[in-house]
Amino acid sequence: MQPIYILLLIVAYFGILLTIAYFTGKNDSNDTFFKANKKSPWYVVAFGMVGASLSGVTFISVPGWVASSQFSYMQIVIGYLFGYLTIAYVLLPIYYKLEVTSIYEFLKHRFGTVSHKTGAFFFFVSRVLGASFRLFLVASVLQYFMFDAWNVPFEITVILSILLIWVYTFKGGIKTIVWTDTLQTIFMLFAVIATISIILTKLNWSLSEIFSSEEFNNYSQIIFNEDFNDKKHFLKSFLGGMFIAIAMTGLDQDMMQKNLTCKNTKEAQWNVISLGIVLIFVNFVFLTLGALLFIYAEKFGIQIPLVDGNAKTDLLFPEIALNGGLGLTIGFIFILGLIAAAYSSADSALTSLTTSYCIDFLDIETKEKSKQKSIRKKTHIVISIVLVLVIIIFKYVLEDNVISSLLQVASYTYGPLLGLFAFGIFTKFNIHDKFVWIVAIISVIATYFLNDYSKELFNGYIFGYELLIVNGIFTFIGLLFLKKSK
Repeated sequence: MQPIYILLLIVAYFGILLTIAYFTGKNDSNDTFFKANKKSPWYVVAFGMVGASLSGVTFISVPGWVASSQFSYMQIVIGYLFGYLTIAYVLLPIYYKLEVTSIYEFLKHRFGTVSHKTGAFFFFVSRVLGASFRLFLVASVLQYFMFDAWNVPFEITVILSILLIWVYTFKGGIKTIVWTDTLQTIFMLFAVIATISIILTKLNWSLSEIFSSEEFNNYSQIIFNEDFNDKKHFLKSFLGGMFIAIAMTGLDQDMMQKNLTCKNTKEAQWNVISLGIVLIFVNFVFLTLGALLFIYAEKFGIQIPLVDGNAKTDLLFPEIALNGGLGLTIGFIFILGLIAAAYSSADSALTSLTTSYCIDFLDIETKEKSKQKSIRKKTHIVISIVLVLVIIIFKYVLEDNVISSLLQVASYTYGPLLGLFAFGIFTKFNIHDKFVWIVAIISVIATYFLNDYSKELFNGYIFGYELLIVNGIFTFIGLLFLKKSK
């Protein structure tokens, strides 16, 4: 596929997003930017959150993960559903009762200023890294298949990607994103389903023949429960998925900011529960696509792309879509799905980081009314620059599959949030607030070393995504030592 075609598609796509931004950003107020005036229809939020939850990482990296992990990711996804139920009936009622703009204001109500800042700090680090992972993946694909042909440096690709997001979010913020996410989810799901259909036609298979074929069965094992030491073991993956959902959605300002734009608690609960159910089916479709990609590559002799001499399975989907002999149509469909998946997550990350920094660190609501909008806009620019710098750094340090790297980092950065919120919700203890940040840092360090030496300490045991739970437990125990005597 010619690079110029990709560029024209991106220009047309962003033209649509800017049109949506024009109508949703007319009221350029902080209340609109942060809360969407509390008027978002729950079903619109729920559908849009499918795209935001999946992102460009799922679109490319989950199919690419199938060769090494088969369908084991479904064990994590099943855990997600139980995590979403916890969010709906434990966390959302608390957030709505306190009428928070940033969910980390709960920690201020419960413990004090230091706990509030500590929670917000770990979110900030988590979301900067998470958003950067996602955008790095997309920028890498655009670089490999388009900008390299024009000798455009990777750094320029990244700057352009962030600039485009900034342009359509700087006025409407979360109100714009609720509606652009809906459009982007449609494009992303259409791209996956259309790609599956085109590959099946090329393979001369019907839909039913996929699941009965020997080739598909080589990739499609879901349940892994033979070796408890294996990081893919069902119980570890299920519990890890459950707590990843609680932490990366329920304790994440990015995801919860959209929920808090719903009119009331009940509508927000409908949103979260429906999201958990839909994600089970959608992720299964993504994994099915992954199996088909590897089957297609084997049948037609397509090699996994190499980056710096290393095979990158994350690039197999784009390689087949753009250079796999399936025609120009699938190339357009892939690029449309890719940019939709990527930007549906990245745009909300930029907005939520701006919101959190303004509310949690700058205390914007205590500033002069005349200066509040200006503070928000300057913060929006600074956060954009931070994302650019982190993505560029990833080019030189990231080696693993991106979805795997993302979930590993989440185990460290979201663990203290899990422990802080659990302690605040399930105990009535007051603590010495000024030492909370020390507990959080020690918990991360202890978790890192436990993971690093797990084979030696636990007879070959390898931590999976349940490491997040361990991190949360360390934080919870540490907070017990800060308990105030009555």
